[in-house]
Amino acid sequence: MGKKGEKRTGAAASTAEDAVKRLQPIGGVTSRGMFGGYGLFVDGVMFGLVNSKGEFHLRVDDSTRANFEKTGSQSHGKMPYFSVPNAVLKSDEDFCSWASKALSVARAAKKK
Repeated sequence: MGKKGEKRTGAAASTAEDAVKRLQPIGGVTSRGMFGGYGLFVDGVMFGLVNSKGEFHLRVDDSTRANFEKTGSQSHGKMPYFSVPNAVLKSDEDFCSWASKALSVARAAKKK
């Protein structure tokens, strides 16, 4: 997702499509265009996003934020999403593991 009014780019579309394919092991990942980027969902729960530049971000909370901050990840504005480190993106297994944790965080937040 980007800032309001930004146009979705080919990079964002390609990255969202790639995420959906790579993250299928965590179960039924879909994407939906939102604010110049894409939201990543499982069963209607948004756990990740692709901004308009085509960068991945995953949902964080107090229990996972430090892992992202240790790698130099940046927050996505005031939203509870942080960029996914390149080292994590290089491995499908690591990417799925981090995304699975983000999905758990998003599900817990939705229950509140």
